[in-house]
Amino acid sequence: MKIVNFFLALVTFLFIILIGIMPFFILYLFSGLVYFFLYHVFGYRKKIVYDNIRQSFPELQENEIRKIVSLSYKNLSDILVEGFKGFTLTKNQIKKHHKVINPEIFEKYYDKGISVIALPNHYGNWEWGAMSPSLYTKHRIVALYKPLSNQFLDGFMRKNRSRTGAHLKSIYETAKVFQEFTEGKPSLFVLAADQSPSNPKKAHWVKFLGRDTAFLHGPETYARKHDLPVFFVDIQRVKRGFYELELILLTEKPDELAPGELTQMYAAKLEAVIRKKPENCLWSHRRWKLKR
Repeated sequence: MKIVNFFLALVTFLFIILIGIMPFFILYLFSGLVYFFLYHVFGYRKKIVYDNIRQSFPELQENEIRKIVSLSYKNLSDILVEGFKGFTLTKNQIKKHHKVINPEIFEKYYDKGISVIALPNHYGNWEWGAMSPSLYTKHRIVALYKPLSNQFLDGFMRKNRSRTGAHLKSIYETAKVFQEFTEGKPSLFVLAADQSPSNPKKAHWVKFLGRDTAFLHGPETYARKHDLPVFFVDIQRVKRGFYELELILLTEKPDELAPGELTQMYAAKLEAVIRKKPENCLWSHRRWKLKR
């Protein structure tokens, strides 16, 4: 198994080198080729994408649905090639192509020694969003992530995402990480919050895009436990290859909210973002595979 993992990692490294030497205009020509194969040739998860979009926007006509589906595959193709390109971007390039427009919003909390939580999602380019925030602050950033099963790829990915200054920690050590990094100087904790949880009994169930939807319990659990301000991470494509990341306050006192309320606030904000430009959302995940 290690030999297979090593071979897969080697192929990935070669692919990264190939994309890394591409100028951006060639990169997006290549993205167009990726789109053609994903959408027209292989039909990658096309049934899932269509079902997710149809059920989220039942008011739309079929031609409108097809347009969103096609655009979502173009978005996916861009995100894929940009993800590989991110391994070779310089820090200056990251700041140029993925701008955090209001990093100063955290300063009043840091000045008081208070840590904060930021909740990103799979909308826009979240891959570059894992690297750019560290370039806009001198304060400590702790990003929780799910380790890859391939140890070679996992180590390479951790090294790349942490090269701008972030501390990458496994989600399987979340409780320990919060305990460790809330002591002493303040930290920014980054937790992806829109994946489908593995255990429906531990999930927070809320209305999202018209359906009962299971959300991870972790973000709300640790926000309430440590009573930390929580921010929504909004990443928007300004133009192809250029993004802006905005931090939006959800609550300063999560422990004063009713159980599940913070998750509902996050879901409502994410839904509003998706409804404006649904094509920039990642629709290929089985987001509603769990039933209440």
